[in-house]
Amino acid sequence: MAEPQHILDCDVLIIGGGINGAGIARDAAGRGLSVVLCEKDDLAAHTSSASTKLIHGGLRYLEYYEFSLVRKALIEREVLLRAAPHIMWPLRFVMPHAPGQRPAWMIRAGLFLYDQLARRELLPASAGINLRRHAAGKPLKPEFERGFIYSDGWVDDARLVVLNAIDASEKGATILTQAVCTKLERKAADWEATLFKPSCGQIRVNARYVVNAAGPWTADLLHATLPKEGGGHLRLIKGSHIIVKRIFEHDNAYIFQHQDGRIVFAIPYEGEFTLIGTTDLDYHGDANQVAIGDDEIAYLCQLASQYFAKPIVPADVVWTYSGVRPLVEDGADAKAVTRDYRLEIDSHGPPILSVFGGKITTFRKLAEEAVDHIARALDKHQGGWTHNACLPGGDLFGAEPCNRSVLDFDSWSRAQQARYSWLPPQLVARYCRTYGTRLHTLLAGRADLAAMGEEIAPGLYEAEVEYQRRYEWARSAQDILWRRTKLGLHLPPETADRLQDWLNAHPLTR
Repeated sequence: MAEPQHILDCDVLIIGGGINGAGIARDAAGRGLSVVLCEKDDLAAHTSSASTKLIHGGLRYLEYYEFSLVRKALIEREVLLRAAPHIMWPLRFVMPHAPGQRPAWMIRAGLFLYDQLARRELLPASAGINLRRHAAGKPLKPEFERGFIYSDGWVDDARLVVLNAIDASEKGATILTQAVCTKLERKAADWEATLFKPSCGQIRVNARYVVNAAGPWTADLLHATLPKEGGGHLRLIKGSHIIVKRIFEHDNAYIFQHQDGRIVFAIPYEGEFTLIGTTDLDYHGDANQVAIGDDEIAYLCQLASQYFAKPIVPADVVWTYSGVRPLVEDGADAKAVTRDYRLEIDSHGPPILSVFGGKITTFRKLAEEAVDHIARALDKHQGGWTHNACLPGGDLFGAEPCNRSVLDFDSWSRAQQARYSWLPPQLVARYCRTYGTRLHTLLAGRADLAAMGEEIAPGLYEAEVEYQRRYEWARSAQDILWRRTKLGLHLPPETADRLQDWLNAHPLTR
């Protein structure tokens, strides 16, 4: 075999470009470690773009007595909201109380505990509500007369991954997408990995430490690398979601409980839609080919129709997405499998750290804990730093995270619409939510609509596509329409082919 064309030496090689891999890369690079991250597809191409898109403590985990996990996640909610207020925001959840459910006093006690487990500065407390008077009661069946309301948060999950990768890159990390690790071999003093990236061929990476953050493929990679010791502990749980046209006008979300104990959310989505999910099913298929089943669509429609006055049927579904969550195997029923994470380190030679489980809300803590281990092993003494640092674009009112960025986001957005008055206000508002302060980079040197370049699709200008290619590793129409943005929901189906043709006709040059 020919020698690799490129050789990279680094402290840490991270395999996997989901939220855990990108979060670890960001933290490690910020502590002065040299980092290479490789992802076989696009950033957030799999599980990390297929979540229910919530920053939440996990109210339902209280019934499984996972108080430590819930408290950890509750603390993180406001840390994350302050760090990236453009892609995360507070959200109120309405829980209708149905006959046959737990007594109202018991639910109220659980919500009180949820309120008290962690300090809140941004999120209001829970309360009981009269659904006959509250706006959230209008779309529901009339038999739902009372309910509860509590707070959590919303996140654009795929963009969260991208922002972590951007921050890692700006702190010196090398981010390689479309780069599959074809060989990983432990040597006496370090690891030797061979990557294959179609645009540049083979890349050899020599690393002192390896992080296995391959998500659904974590156990497979560990088993292939350390066949005598690796390969267990992971359970794949499939979660699917459906998108329908907007069911309700208000800004609250709903949390519904099925008789089987599963929880389903109905969440305002992209202005014009409602997101309904998720399912919890054991998955044994190819993690590269995950799709919703007809039975899952029927299940979600049926459950939502038990609560909403207007029935939801499969024909109402305009889009679906599915992912598999790699969770820690603990022998529980699929809906009860722990969402907490486990870090396993093999130090018989150059070390490898494997990430098992986790949830998007606790990714920063997971990354901090992982890099604490790495830093000690590599004799680096700089401590964690991400607790009080904005993610790219989140510095609306200064370099440090602050409550004002969350509470006054709308006023900041209006100020940008006035500053860039030569653009349609709705477009600037979308840029504010998508890019935060990085919209200034996107619009630098432009003073009129003509300077935005070709309008490739309605509301999608050449300037934005080039920004995503240059700074965000976007390479395909799928990357742009469904992960960097959700424009795919708003634009005609033929947009994807038209955009891909444009990308093919305009090769990226660096």
